[in-house]
Amino acid sequence: MTREMKFGRKAARSGQPGAMVIFLHGYGADGADLLGLADPLAPHLPNTVFLAPDAPEPCRNNPFGRQWFPIPWLDGSSEAEAQAGLAQSVGDLNAFFDARLAEEGMRPDQLAVVGFSQGTMMALHVLPRRAEPVAGIVAFSGRLLVPERLAAEALSNPPVLLVHGDQDPMVPFADMGVAGRALAEAGFETYGHVMKGTGHGIAPDGLSVALSFLKDRLPGA
Repeated sequence: MTREMKFGRKAARSGQPGAMVIFLHGYGADGADLLGLADPLAPHLPNTVFLAPDAPEPCRNNPFGRQWFPIPWLDGSSEAEAQAGLAQSVGDLNAFFDARLAEEGMRPDQLAVVGFSQGTMMALHVLPRRAEPVAGIVAFSGRLLVPERLAAEALSNPPVLLVHGDQDPMVPFADMGVAGRALAEAGFETYGHVMKGTGHGIAPDGLSVALSFLKDRLPGA
């Protein structure tokens, strides 16, 4: 049984929606943390609806935030708890994508997903295992879970933009290369951008590259 997720929504500025962007937040944050990115993006993507769900679980380390799954080295959870949380959130997120596409009257190729940190982990894990490819994935400051299983388990291969700060203290910068190699070897159209001097966050240059990627992949935006 999947869990309902609350979400924020910003309507298309033009009043004529032709594309959708869903933001997936990081560990300990919530949907509102990323929905604000719609403000600088919307003028350039006027026909785009922006959505940002809250992850389904309260965060163990931050009672005011949410998590997609527990992280043992941060919150003392077990590896079994982390795996069980991930598996349940995969189902929740797939149900969320299906429901929002139906509600907005959109096809998967009209949807792009932008993740940050743990949200990126969810995006890179879930979307390749869906039968119909989305228009693209923007993966900020995260990692590809179980990269060795990607090629065997992928059902679709949407284009991916990996963006990472080279001074990230939370998710090592080296994880960008691990993800990039696994994605490319599995046949994904893969791009990368390094935010120089940036820690665990989204720098203006990274957002600018993400905007260009979204405009190229979402013709109805």
